[in-house]
Amino acid sequence: MFIFPSQISAQNNKIAADPDPLGGFEKAKPVFTKIMKTLPNLKGVCLSTTSFGWIDLNYCKSRNLPVSNVPGYSRESVAEHAIALLLCLAKRIIVSDRQTQAGKYKIGMGFELKGKTLGIVGLGSIGSRVAELGMAIGMKVIACNRSPKQMTGVEMKTLDEVLKVSDAISINTTHEEANVGILGKDQIAKFKKDVIIVNTVDREIFDEQALADALKSGNIYGYALEAEDLDHGPLAGVENAILIKGFGWYTREALQNLYQIIVDNIIALAKGSPVNRIV
Repeated sequence: MFIFPSQISAQNNKIAADPDPLGGFEKAKPVFTKIMKTLPNLKGVCLSTTSFGWIDLNYCKSRNLPVSNVPGYSRESVAEHAIALLLCLAKRIIVSDRQTQAGKYKIGMGFELKGKTLGIVGLGSIGSRVAELGMAIGMKVIACNRSPKQMTGVEMKTLDEVLKVSDAISINTTHEEANVGILGKDQIAKFKKDVIIVNTVDREIFDEQALADALKSGNIYGYALEAEDLDHGPLAGVENAILIKGFGWYTREALQNLYQIIVDNIIALAKGSPVNRIV
């Protein structure tokens, strides 16, 4: 269904692209830009993802290429995944499993999420569902969002306020250049002691060295990240950092949604009326 780089010819004027054959989210951008430059008759691009940080939108704008993404297809899957990771951090489930598998089990003190404050950074499609699930298990939910937003049961705050008072934080911003480095050393210093954080979006949101230092010192109780290269960088080997490849979106239900939306996107682009446009 997708037109991958190996299948593209100079006669094609549309691309349905996926980041995996291009090296993954963290490496795809320059590869995909190079491919687009070889296609002078290109009329538009349909992404197979909600995230669009792996495509050079400025280049697409310079060529007036419409770009469509697949919004909301994995909302439930990723939101449930984020809550599952928060529970793993709070109960030390994965850390305990690592210790046990290595023959070094030691009992670790966890804590309950009920009654704690959950901070949502980015109250979009997935963030709002994380908020609903957090409230369902008895958490007080606060959130910050780039644009004004309101949600029943959620108290809107500034980013600084969310960082200072949250016991648990779910990062649900968009994956784009504008969000790179928004949580640097100064912001990390504002976190409440023993906070747990789940980041299913983009590792570049954080200053990872400052984050690793806070984890090692015990100021941050635990951090879960979905990313590509997990063997290098300051977080590698940090016991209370859960580092996994991104698979929260990978469920039967989410894939069914994805296939339908991207087919609709391709048909609309072929008809000259692209939908779900980013640019």
